[in-house]
Amino acid sequence: MASSATVNSRIGVGSGGVRAALHALFLLVISTLLSAGTARAELLAVDKRGFLSEHVIEMPASSTRVWEALTAEIDRWWDATHSHGGKASAFSLDAKAGGCFCEMLDDGGSIEHMRVVQARPGVSLVMQGGLGPLQFMGVAGSMSFTLSGEGETTELRYRYEVGGFSVQGLDVIAPAVDTVQLGQLRGLQVYLAGIS
Repeated sequence: MASSATVNSRIGVGSGGVRAALHALFLLVISTLLSAGTARAELLAVDKRGFLSEHVIEMPASSTRVWEALTAEIDRWWDATHSHGGKASAFSLDAKAGGCFCEMLDDGGSIEHMRVVQARPGVSLVMQGGLGPLQFMGVAGSMSFTLSGEGETTELRYRYEVGGFSVQGLDVIAPAVDTVQLGQLRGLQVYLAGIS
C-alpha cells in the first residue's frame, strides 16, 4: 500500500499543496456563502454610447470600517490580475477631493486610474475616470460608492456610469467591466469578513 506522501507526490500535491488547496476551497465556500442573498447587480442601461452598472452588496462591517478598507486598504483586497503591474500592493487611493486612485509601476512609472471628486468618510466616495481598457477610449466615467447602515453591517451601493465613443461600441465591453467590478467588490466583502 502506498504511503500518503507517495500518493500526494503522484497527484502533484506536496505537504504545503494540500493545505493550500484546502484553504482555496474554504475561501471559495465562504465567498459563495457571503454572496448568497447579499448582492443585487445589474447593468441598468447599455447601448453603444455608454452604460450604467450598479451593484448593491451587504458588507460585514460598520460603515467606518468599510470606508477604511475601501480607501486606505485597497492594496490588500484589489485583484492584481486587473492591474498594469501585477501587484495589488502597488495601488493607493488618496480619499480626498483631487486625490488619486493610482498604481505605481516597478519601472518608476505610474498610472492614474481615477480621480476623487467627492469624499465623505463613512458615507460616500465619487471618482471620475476610466478603468482598464476604458482608459484608452474616448469616454468619461463617474463611479460612486454610497455606504449606509448601522452596527456591523453596511449596504454598499456602487454605480459606474460611462459614456463616450468607442469604435466597437461600449455595449460590447459593458458586461466585462460590470463583471470585473463585481469581482472587485466581492474581494472587498471577503477581505472585510476577515478571510483574506
